[in-house]
Amino acid sequence: MAMPVLATKLFIPRLRSRAVPRPRLVERLREGLHSGRKLTLISAPAGFGKTTLLSEWIADARRRDPQLRVAWLSLDEGDNDPSRFLTYLVGALQRADPALGSESLTLSPASIEPALTGLINDVAQSPAEIILVLDDFQLIEEKTIRDALVFFLDHLPSNLHLAVASRSDPLLPVARLRAGGELTELRAADLRFTPDEAAAFLSQMAGLELSPEDVAALESRTEGWIAGLQLAALSMRDRSDVSGFIRGFTGSNRFVIDYLAEEVLQRQPEQVREFLLRTAILDRLSGSLCEAVTGQAGGSDVLESLERDNLFLVPLDDGRQWYRYHHLFADVLRARLLRDRPDLVPTLHRRASEWHERNDLPEEAVTHALAAADFARAARVIEGSVPAVRKSRQDATLLRWLTLLPEEVIDRRPVLGVYRAWSSLVSGDVEAIEPRLRVAERALAATTDDGAPGHDSADSEELRTLPVTIAVYRAAAAQARGKVVGMKEHAERALALTQPDDHLGRGAAAGFLGLASWTTGDLESGLRAFGEVRSSLRLAGNLADVLATTIVLADMLVPLGRLREAQRAYEQALQLAAEQGDPPPQSTADLHVGISELLRERGELPAAAEHLAASEALGEQASSSENRHRRFVAMARIRQTEGDFDAALDLLGTAEGLYRRGFFPEVRPIAAIRARIWIEQGRLAEALAWVTGQGLSVDEDLTYLREFGHITLARLLIAQQRADPRGSIQAATGLLDRLLVAAEAGGRTGSANEILILQALAQEAQGRIPSALPPLHRALSLAEPEGYLRLFADEGAPMTALLDAAADAGILPDYVRRLGRALRQTDVDRASLPGIPEALSERESHVRRLLATELSGPQIASELYVSLNTLRTHTRHIFAKLGVNSRPAAVTRAAELGLIQRRV
Repeated sequence: MAMPVLATKLFIPRLRSRAVPRPRLVERLREGLHSGRKLTLISAPAGFGKTTLLSEWIADARRRDPQLRVAWLSLDEGDNDPSRFLTYLVGALQRADPALGSESLTLSPASIEPALTGLINDVAQSPAEIILVLDDFQLIEEKTIRDALVFFLDHLPSNLHLAVASRSDPLLPVARLRAGGELTELRAADLRFTPDEAAAFLSQMAGLELSPEDVAALESRTEGWIAGLQLAALSMRDRSDVSGFIRGFTGSNRFVIDYLAEEVLQRQPEQVREFLLRTAILDRLSGSLCEAVTGQAGGSDVLESLERDNLFLVPLDDGRQWYRYHHLFADVLRARLLRDRPDLVPTLHRRASEWHERNDLPEEAVTHALAAADFARAARVIEGSVPAVRKSRQDATLLRWLTLLPEEVIDRRPVLGVYRAWSSLVSGDVEAIEPRLRVAERALAATTDDGAPGHDSADSEELRTLPVTIAVYRAAAAQARGKVVGMKEHAERALALTQPDDHLGRGAAAGFLGLASWTTGDLESGLRAFGEVRSSLRLAGNLADVLATTIVLADMLVPLGRLREAQRAYEQALQLAAEQGDPPPQSTADLHVGISELLRERGELPAAAEHLAASEALGEQASSSENRHRRFVAMARIRQTEGDFDAALDLLGTAEGLYRRGFFPEVRPIAAIRARIWIEQGRLAEALAWVTGQGLSVDEDLTYLREFGHITLARLLIAQQRADPRGSIQAATGLLDRLLVAAEAGGRTGSANEILILQALAQEAQGRIPSALPPLHRALSLAEPEGYLRLFADEGAPMTALLDAAADAGILPDYVRRLGRALRQTDVDRASLPGIPEALSERESHVRRLLATELSGPQIASELYVSLNTLRTHTRHIFAKLGVNSRPAAVTRAAELGLIQRRV
């Protein structure tokens, strides 16, 4: 069961019947909405009527447009948990349109931006015009949430308008929005009552007909501050000397609120005053809850009476079941309670905790138990809530609770002790993990004299599987330290401790075993381990992670040289994803990227491009944060194949910005791919700088994690030999010999293929074609059954010479002819255009075609997935090769050459 959602947080406050109309302000809000501005900001201290004004504006907007939908979220401090915030944000929008955002809730807390991307796409497809209100935004302090809302604002659909009410300016791009004409804002100076509004308020609020002089004096004393006026009106009821009372108070808002609130309290009957003080500890009030806390019957009747008397009670639902006190009034009540009855406060909080626990509201139960300093109760409720909290992915909430519990309380509860160790893991405090796990282990093993458990944790599934969890966390800690042997040992222990039906435990343990094998290059063992992971996840019903595991398996199958098996795995996973219907499961977009890379290698570039387009169309909500960079790497490889190196480098830069280090080993670093492109471009100094920075050398010990880097180093050494034939290539050949031995020992045929090709190219660079044929023959023999193509074709002219020699020697003639055709087609694609002395690259040809359209420069850059600067570079090259100096001239020249059709 997931953590419950409080419907009262999503309630749109009704406009009070006696509220003073504020047409001048509503008109400004209406104008902002109709002009298409993104954001309405109402920023003012407490008591200035922000929520009431929003209610009036919403009511007015609905009267004018009955089809308008409204989503309202009243924020509180607990919403600083990214997962909880997202849950309530989606819940609010689903009140406006039930079809919105359900897929967003399946993403992890670390994926709040992709979740918002999915939400944005859903809203954009909705036929409804929606206003989203975020009230009390000043309570949101979590940076990831604020950053995500900036992203949300930057990509806000045209049919969604965001309204924010806050006591302070939110950390949103207010200045930018203001400068861009996308902001409507009201401040305290705008919200202050005018003398006429103050007179109307006092008349409607308290039936007071004051003289103009008294109204002016009261308005001056309160500076139009609505909360102050309301308290003053309550205080002046039944007073004979109103003018004297008005002259009797002065000072700051804080002084006024304290003074007037005391006046209001003193005028209440003792029973009502006691009710107000005892219930001041509550953020939300219902009749039953108030009865439990006060020990008095008739809680609902008292609440209804307080609302009738305008005693700062705000309804939170249409049925008048839930209320809250105005924040300022609640502050005064709590201050007086602490001053007059401090001994009663813990008892009240304890009663509130008990009521919330009985009514399945664990968050509130924990909050009140902690406020009562009843840490034993808080710990018990927290421990019982662990499954729901983790299922809801409100990890930040659990971490916050754990920090509020004393160490000695956690030490007696091994379940909480283990999650305290987990909190150290996620916060990066690796050194604290093991000591905390040991404390939890000792508590778990402790018994009393009669053999009963010597700890306070209740019997639960979490307690029964705790030894497995401890071993898994130790494996994770070992991985964080780079201790592969330790990771494997702890994973093996975890697997030995799991029961057959503990599918998630078995999957986690097998996953760390697989990571250990993958990291050391034992990919066959890694495949077996992740096959176990996949089976366990399937039995646990975790489809999203089943699909994600396909990517892991393919990442090991490729260096093993089993391309066809990897492609079948992707095809089967995509079929499984398609069977789930809409919305597509997370990782579906990543599957399309993975299969596109295989298709590119097999020379099927149009099909590869189609899968990349499908991945982009699915959006970030169908991709995991750890894999999002891979689409741009795959696109870069295609641009590299086309000879468009600038675009490829641009895309790698984008990929680098998206890269997130996860559990999986980084066996093909983006920086190494960039270095390979530099080598192909002849930018050897830059490639050498990268190699030096990585500490790569020809004689260091070889590891699988650095295999891709060492192969890149070999490529650099061969390129240096071509640039200066007087040098020696022995360093490259020696390194390649050692790399081949290591790859073959690990069964990594895919790696061996590339190494053999480089051995052949090293010989060719020295003019030793006969010596190049044996390694080339071996590479061809290994590659043909799996359909490799680009591995050979991307090597350019030196490979053409080698394939010609292989054809003369009768080596695999059909396959060699196919590779030769691919190489020649690559040359044709990059060949000189008729009448042009210098060839246009494939990407320059794409740009040339788009220059003939009505697309603007930024639109062309977006179409090609490149930056505007890269587009300008391509354009300058095209102008130079066509002998022109403007876009119209380039289009005309291209039409004259028959490269494009002249537009009529």
